[in-house]
Amino acid sequence: MIKSLYARIVITFLCIVTISVILGGLIINYFYESHVESTVQKKMIANAEMIVQVYKQVEQGGEKTLMEISNSFPFYAVQIYDSYGTLLYPGRTVMDQQEVQPYLQKVLKQNAGYHKQSNENGDITVGLPFMLNGLPHAIFITTQVSILLDEINDLTEFLQFFVLGLGSVLVLIATRYIVRPLQVLTRATQRMAKGDFSVSLHTKRSDDIGQLTRSFNTMRAELGRLDTIRKRFVADVSHEFQSPLTSIKGFTHVLKHKPMDEQSRIRLLSIIEKESNRLSRLCVDLLELSSLEHEQLRLAPQTFRLDEQLRKSVIRLEPQWFIHNLDIQLILEPISILADEDKLDQVWINIIGNSIKFTGHQGRIIVAARKQGQNVLVTITDNGIGIAEEDLSQIFKPFYKADKARNRNVRGNGIGLSIVKQIVDLHHGQVEVSSKVGTGTTFWVTFPQHYAEPEL
Repeated sequence: MIKSLYARIVITFLCIVTISVILGGLIINYFYESHVESTVQKKMIANAEMIVQVYKQVEQGGEKTLMEISNSFPFYAVQIYDSYGTLLYPGRTVMDQQEVQPYLQKVLKQNAGYHKQSNENGDITVGLPFMLNGLPHAIFITTQVSILLDEINDLTEFLQFFVLGLGSVLVLIATRYIVRPLQVLTRATQRMAKGDFSVSLHTKRSDDIGQLTRSFNTMRAELGRLDTIRKRFVADVSHEFQSPLTSIKGFTHVLKHKPMDEQSRIRLLSIIEKESNRLSRLCVDLLELSSLEHEQLRLAPQTFRLDEQLRKSVIRLEPQWFIHNLDIQLILEPISILADEDKLDQVWINIIGNSIKFTGHQGRIIVAARKQGQNVLVTITDNGIGIAEEDLSQIFKPFYKADKARNRNVRGNGIGLSIVKQIVDLHHGQVEVSSKVGTGTTFWVTFPQHYAEPEL
């Protein structure tokens, strides 16, 4: 079995060229030979009529002139018979006399022309009656058209082999031109399969191969980005798990090997419990993010009051913002929406909780909601530490933390905003953020007031 695409294309093209050349040659020969015979017969009749006219004029002692005229047709053999079937002018005898007698009598007695198609020798014979001195005569012209047809066949065969040879060379060149980019793509794909995402292909072609090459470059860039995210994700997960595990392991070792009073023991057990809860939350967030990213996840929309949901979210977070003595302001229009209540509740808890973490003591957080045409707009604004401009495009990625947030006093695993982004996307909405370091941050969440299932 031929596995090489290059060999398959070459063989296919050669077979097509060969079959086309053979069929074309046969068709040309068939129609050309038929056309040649018809044309030759018409020409022979016209020449025979001309020779008859000359013969009538030079009958007496004009054999020499007639012979010169006859010789001027190198492919013709001319014979003239009288009414008794006597050969008057033999010319260059080609037809056998016994063979011509039946046809001669037919021409003389019936005063009818005679056409004989080319025989196995390639001869064509034409017989015409004519009157001379009141008596019927006949002229027969025979031509060996096979000589001409042989030359045509030789020329046709030469052209067939020439076209076949030239076509084969052009096919080899064209196939190499077609297959070479695919071979380059194959080698590049093999490098990518081994984890090398630095490979990049350049092309100026605008055809399907060029489009495939550009698509490959896009895929390579996306896979490289995903691989980078995967590596960072693994590193971040390892880091997030390592910190509480280290604390748990260390304090467990202390409890096991170091004598201490009950108060100290309770304090260390509280730390272990806190770190265990942190690990538990991390696992829950990871599972939540995984389920949100699963393409088969279906929302459970229901009608509820968005303004009431936002109030409840602020109340649930009261222990956190009360400690920092934050000023929470609510500017909420009465809005009924059709959406997944549980999922959106998680959006507000994550965003408002994020604002509480990074807003200083006695800071301010404003939660607003209003209708915007067929959509709903929710804004959450704080006057906290803000986010650097270079970090704004990254904060919705899993485990990403802006530098100012890398403070061990601020608990978080960097997954909350990723979950927010996934939930808003599932509601066909958008989440945006603007911020300035030292001034504060604003989150905009926009989504349709009435959720609709996507069309298949």
